[in-house]
Amino acid sequence: MLSAYRQDTFFLNRALPVLIGLAAIYGALWLFAIPVNAVVLAITLMVVFCLIKIPVAVSLVSAALLGGLHARMTMPDILQVLNDNLLSGAQVGMTYIMVGAFAVALARSGILDWVAQKMASSLNREGAHVRQQVKWMLFALFIVASLLSQNLIPVHIAFIPVLIPPLLGLMNRLRLDRRAVACILACGISASYLLLPFGFGAIYLNEILLENFNSVGAASGYAATASMAPKAMFFPVMGLLAGMLFAVFITYRKPRDYVQNDGLQNNYRQAVQTGQTEIEQNGAVAMEEKIEIGLQPLLFTALAVVTVLLFQIYFDSLFIGAMIGFMILGFSGIYRWQAQDDVFTQGVRLMAEIAVIITIASSFGALLTATGDIDPLVASATQFFGDNKLFGAAVMLVVGLFITIGFGDSFASVPILAPIYIPLAFALGFSPLAALAMLGAAAALGDAGSPASTITLGATAGLNADGQHDHIKDSVIPTFFHANIGMLLFTWVAVVWLLG
Repeated sequence: MLSAYRQDTFFLNRALPVLIGLAAIYGALWLFAIPVNAVVLAITLMVVFCLIKIPVAVSLVSAALLGGLHARMTMPDILQVLNDNLLSGAQVGMTYIMVGAFAVALARSGILDWVAQKMASSLNREGAHVRQQVKWMLFALFIVASLLSQNLIPVHIAFIPVLIPPLLGLMNRLRLDRRAVACILACGISASYLLLPFGFGAIYLNEILLENFNSVGAASGYAATASMAPKAMFFPVMGLLAGMLFAVFITYRKPRDYVQNDGLQNNYRQAVQTGQTEIEQNGAVAMEEKIEIGLQPLLFTALAVVTVLLFQIYFDSLFIGAMIGFMILGFSGIYRWQAQDDVFTQGVRLMAEIAVIITIASSFGALLTATGDIDPLVASATQFFGDNKLFGAAVMLVVGLFITIGFGDSFASVPILAPIYIPLAFALGFSPLAALAMLGAAAALGDAGSPASTITLGATAGLNADGQHDHIKDSVIPTFFHANIGMLLFTWVAVVWLLG
């Protein structure tokens, strides 16, 4: 009853006044015959709906319907646009689902648990003379794991709640500030998929960014190749890395004390070894059991990882590679043959929300084009900016940050921003490489630092295993400032002066 009361209080005190305020503003604009651009209206409604805790998928569809109706489209026409454009988004969404299944199967192998335990046991030494060495080895481990999780071993955030909790006791003794670790994880994960065209990087750079850039940019004479995407994203990624270094060496360099709780994680543990399908949220769970990995699981796991990588390189199909990798792990005996449905279902749960959002976002972007209000928006923005690339690029990047913060997914932001940003970049005279960098960076801004982002949620899931890491204060706010400010500044300088 208490949780229901709190939910009703949030709706009555926050969500309802916002909705009434929006309706009043829209009514006043209509009454005084002030024109409202349908694209601006749809995006604003989508972001506001997300901020008042309406599910992202529902927010996208609701905003699309209202934006289409405002543009005087009929309901059958709106539904046709939405339905006709679900297919392109669904292709990427299904890849996410299969990668999720592979990630869960890989976690069931116990490899990540084994690595974490080996690190903890080998580094579990006392003495001031080894503290700094241990600290930097842990940071290096987190960086490498973050990079590999998006490309070579595409498990996304699934490694965090498996790798981090066994190391919390060691981190406490070293007095490491977990906010620095949150920034390392967020910046490392984001930098990996934004720059390296493998795994999730292949999805973002090739299947989403390039496809939307070329399809929308064709009308403006823009065209990009696969080799251009990493070049365009180099400077935004350097901004991410600069933010990470600033967090580690300056902002969170001082020691921070936590309550020591050796061997116990009171709030969270993913029970991959026992085959359990739920997360234990209450009670103390011992993490002292010694984990042994045999030669057979190691060989089959290596074979599965290599297979996924080869299919990405030679066949340009992460979906098929992840499926075959999942099958290899199933045949290996790492987990019971009868548990395959359970493993696959967990993978669906892990990635279902992201897949649905990406699928619907593709239709949302198509509806923005169908309203016919993009050209007037670009024309008015061009008049406002004039030929000032400096001001235009800054505003476009800040708007991208605002939109992505709303629902926390850079992959879904690209099809929403592309119909607006590409014509505007062309009107301002940006080169194809600069326009590609601006679109890719604007969509990625906010992914690290959004309360709804899988990156920040994953960081909290691992670092809060003992209940001493707050999601907003310790994950969202630190990652927002360190990842986004550096990325915004580096991108701004690059598109205006370096990429032109």
